Amino acid sequence: MDFNNKVVIVTGASSGIGAATAEAFAKLSASVVLVGRNAEKLRAVAQKCENAKGKKPLVIKADMSVDFDVKKVVFETVDKFSKIDVLVNNAGFTANGGIRDGIEIYDKVMSTNVRGVYLLTSLAVPHLVKTRGNIVNVSSIVAKKTVKSFNWLAYSMSKAALDHFTRCVALELASEGVRVNAVNPGAVRTPFYEVISVPETMLKKFDAVMPLGKIAESEEIADMIVYLASDKARSITGVTNVIDNGNMLI
Repeated sequence: MDFNNKVVIVTGASSGIGAATAEAFAKLSASVVLVGRNAEKLRAVAQKCENAKGKKPLVIKADMSVDFDVKKVVFETVDKFSKIDVLVNNAGFTANGGIRDGIEIYDKVMSTNVRGVYLLTSLAVPHLVKTRGNIVNVSSIVAKKTVKSFNWLAYSMSKAALDHFTRCVALELASEGVRVNAVNPGAVRTPFYEVISVPETMLKKFDAVMPLGKIAESEEIADMIVYLASDKARSITGVTNVIDNGNMLI
């Protein structure tokens, strides 16, 4: 696979799946746009991307729940590169809480995981149509199954919405040559779990219960994202692709 002369936007690129995805595209000669809230971490990822093939990424500090920031992502990308070939909607937010815990959690989660994705995608679509590009959304298996271990009502709802968003936009844009797919990871060893205070001991328990005896690494999810964005997946659209070490089986 080769992404030379391709412009790839990756949101949530400061760590975890986003960082691994940005690095994977950079190794395949893409011009990468790194979007995230932590400028220091973005700079570290940018350096790794530049080291891969000598191409300096565009770094954009942005919060996907803020409309001005979302609009800035598209404006600055097109201003620098004049086009967009791939959009990876990876940025996500979660918070523990169920139906008794108030509407505030719902609003915060949806503003990033659904509204931010909707707005960024809508702004990117005219440019993707010109390049016959594609979109990869990072969802989760919690879009497809309830998880007893965590009280993630709003997060699960947001990922279910993202899956259907993927299908609807795929159908809308198919006639214009733009593909839209999603990846649905199970547990992945990323800083995401540190943010929600899940200890390493619990991750080891996850390893033990998975049918394949492990949870995924960020690079594995990145590999699937890159594949879906490549010409090798040119006949795939509207699909939500589970990568979970068999978690959906139990």
